[in-house]
Amino acid sequence: MNLIGSYALLLALVTAAYAFAGGIAGIRSRNPLLLSSARRAALALFPLVSLAVAALLYAFLRDDFSLAYVAEHSSRDLPVMYKLAALWSGQEGSLLFWTWLLTAYLFAVLWVNRGRHPELMPYVGTIVAGVSVFFLLLNNFAAQPFNLLAQPMASGGLQILRPADGRGLNPLLQYPEMVGHPPLLYLGYTGFTIPFAFALGALLARYPGEKWIHLTRRWVMLAWAFLTAGILGGAHWAYAVLGWGGYWAWDPVENASLMPWLTGTAFLHSVMMQEKRGMLRVWNVWLIFASFLLSVFGTFLTRSGVVSSVHAFAQSSIGPWFVAFIVLVLGVCTWAFVKNRDYLRSDHRLDSLLSRESSFLFNNLILLAAAFAVLWGTLFPVISEAVQGTKISVGPPFFNRVNVPIGLFLLFLTGVGPLLAWRRTSWSSLKKNFGWPVLGALVTGVGAWVAGFRAFYSLICLMLAAFVTLTIAGEFYRGARVIRGRTQTSFLSALGTLALRNTRRYGGYIVHFGIVLIFIGLSGAAFNQDRQADLPPGSKMQIGPYTLVAQTLTSEPGPNYTAEQATIEVFRNGRSMLMLYPARRFYTASQVTETMVAIYSTLRHDLYVVYAGRNPENDQPVIHAYLNPLVKWIWLGGVVVLLGTILAMLPGAAPASAKPAGTATAEAAAALTEAGTPR
Repeated sequence: MNLIGSYALLLALVTAAYAFAGGIAGIRSRNPLLLSSARRAALALFPLVSLAVAALLYAFLRDDFSLAYVAEHSSRDLPVMYKLAALWSGQEGSLLFWTWLLTAYLFAVLWVNRGRHPELMPYVGTIVAGVSVFFLLLNNFAAQPFNLLAQPMASGGLQILRPADGRGLNPLLQYPEMVGHPPLLYLGYTGFTIPFAFALGALLARYPGEKWIHLTRRWVMLAWAFLTAGILGGAHWAYAVLGWGGYWAWDPVENASLMPWLTGTAFLHSVMMQEKRGMLRVWNVWLIFASFLLSVFGTFLTRSGVVSSVHAFAQSSIGPWFVAFIVLVLGVCTWAFVKNRDYLRSDHRLDSLLSRESSFLFNNLILLAAAFAVLWGTLFPVISEAVQGTKISVGPPFFNRVNVPIGLFLLFLTGVGPLLAWRRTSWSSLKKNFGWPVLGALVTGVGAWVAGFRAFYSLICLMLAAFVTLTIAGEFYRGARVIRGRTQTSFLSALGTLALRNTRRYGGYIVHFGIVLIFIGLSGAAFNQDRQADLPPGSKMQIGPYTLVAQTLTSEPGPNYTAEQATIEVFRNGRSMLMLYPARRFYTASQVTETMVAIYSTLRHDLYVVYAGRNPENDQPVIHAYLNPLVKWIWLGGVVVLLGTILAMLPGAAPASAKPAGTATAEAAAALTEAGTPR
């Protein structure tokens, strides 16, 4: 299978090069036959790379350890699910997987837009084909997934080795969530290539108006949704697998995924100003450029070895390839912008600070400030080593000190935005709209203080969460009340009609509510507790309202490991609640020991129990227990964010017909019109 995979990748590289060069030649000459030929070549990339992916997967499933990549990342007793996940577990396979997803996006965008937008699509196909050339160069020359395992012979030739077994998959990756988390993250990273191609193509083609924004909106949302799911999936994996009691450590690779998410979020907000008022055209183009470049930069961080991370691959020589590519892309973007900057002039200016435009602008500035802070903190150790010769690490205290206030201000703007009108908001309207949300925030603050929430940032976070929730609820209530009065339907039915009539607006509100839930979950971190003690069978440990009683310590065999498992009975108020089974697994193939966490989760808090091994002084089992408030709200918020994104991507339904039910007031008629107007 190595020959099939190698030839498929080589042919894909030649085909991508033709699609790129042929596309440029076709655009310059306006030759329809050449453009059609380049388009077909671009479409052919996906099946060619799919053949290479299938060949590598077949080698994993057949335990073909003559392939160096298979021998390094698999073993005979590795479960099939993890043999499939091994495809993206290492440098070579993950880059092949990246290329496969990229060509899948290219195939999809060309197929969906076949016969449409002939002035723009040749640029889009050519740009994505050019990006594919870079990754296929890596697949063929810098990180080859089909290299054979061989050793030199005395005669000067090479002897192909066929070991009886492989080294096995990294134990940290042998967790069901790791089957889904990396693909979601890669789908987000690669997905930003499509809006990047639309933005650069529209700039080069001087494509008229805001049409390219409409064409690319759902592609941006799709990439953003995948990246969101990937980030939250990675946080949950870190929480459930690494055994340190947390879900976000400001690790360099975590930061690398957050930065394009921040710029992508900024774009999704500011693009509404371009659609509505013809403003921020330069800003939006560069936000898309930045999102793509930061996605590639994140891949560089993961693979270059310039930063140390539990998430990163081993140090390699692949870094200069990415640096050269990032510099090249940045140069092309700058040249295209300078050459066509007059095309990006705004139609209007900001009329008032009390307007929806200003809230979006502030939102963008704060998101970019957060992205810059994360970028600076991530690169500071590298910069300090280059300048001073000493690597100075920047830890979580720096990121928390800078980004917590930024995050709270963003949460505030999330609630303020819906209360402001386009162009200018009157003071009377502002007072009227802010009344209930502000009152609700104050009541929440008093209640939280009485309940014991004394940490300043957590208290402010809960107050802002109440403020934003009431703002969103008010938007839904006002629109549904008008529709209910006009159509004589139930309130619940009116809510559904309202959301389906303007999916983008109300899907966005649901996304905002999901973000509120995530912030509520984050606010609990200030009240985390933990205790560690030797806990031989029969002994007890108290943490919060729970009493942990050690029962047994047993050895349990697994498919490719042996586990030492503790049985912990959990009591509350003297009554037995449940049994928890934290364990440590020893993986035979890799000779590595890893922790398996036991978690009891409620909306109020998580009881998080780790078997930390044996005390070397007395050989007694050590149990580390954490009580983490509100963590479950983070995962629930993530689900709500994704549901809201799905709704926002759906086309809006036609307005509901009104039944004769008397004369509507002018205010109701205006509200009904506003409920169906895109924002």
